[in-house]
Amino acid sequence: MQAPVLSGPQYLREGLKLVLSPGLRLFVLLPLAINLLLFIGLIYLASHQFGLWVDTLMPSLPDWLSFLSYIIWPLFVILVIFMVFFTFTMLANIIAAPFNGFLAEKVEVVLRGSDNFPAFSWGELIAMVPRTFGREMRKLGYFLPRAIALFILSFIPVINIVAAPLWLLFGIWMMAIQYIDYPADNHKLGWNEMLAWLREKRWQSLGFGGSVYLVLLIPLVNILMMPAAVAGATLFWVRERGAESLAPTIA
Repeated sequence: MQAPVLSGPQYLREGLKLVLSPGLRLFVLLPLAINLLLFIGLIYLASHQFGLWVDTLMPSLPDWLSFLSYIIWPLFVILVIFMVFFTFTMLANIIAAPFNGFLAEKVEVVLRGSDNFPAFSWGELIAMVPRTFGREMRKLGYFLPRAIALFILSFIPVINIVAAPLWLLFGIWMMAIQYIDYPADNHKLGWNEMLAWLREKRWQSLGFGGSVYLVLLIPLVNILMMPAAVAGATLFWVRERGAESLAPTIA
């Protein structure tokens, strides 16, 4: 039997195959275009500010400890990469949320072989915007206090050395929340109920979130992998939730 934590890469790999299939390509194009524009803008900004951000976060060391800077500097480069990655991912998903929710719906139709959702119309897509935007704001409300605490931790001498691994663990958990929330929201599962379900599937969730986090750190590849993560999360939902999610309803 496959270990739960190892199921994450499988869901992501199958999700990529799904979004490249002829029936789903059309629903991927717009999120891809949004991600590409954001990625270009963020790369431009990071290329001009990256060194300044690292220098700002680096602690000041006394002369007799200056040799430690060669050890600590790579940790703060990694920390800035994590923070830039989070910014890109959060912005891209907030803007593309209605399209990602709609993609999750269509992936589920393909997986189940029956369409219990309303027929597509631009009116339906527009009607999803307030609900999906509200859900993204709920994610942001969950993310920001924890991110701010980690950010403050990054400035505390000595203790800030653990900031990078904590950002990594938090990022993996947020990736599971971010993408599995799309099919969960399509099924009107409440925010707290969704979090409780993910905690019940903790190892599967961390395995999926970790695989998504890893591929989204790869420039250019991350643009295509965002829709693949939506499809993979829908696979996760259908297979892990099973019969509980057989009756989708979209307002």
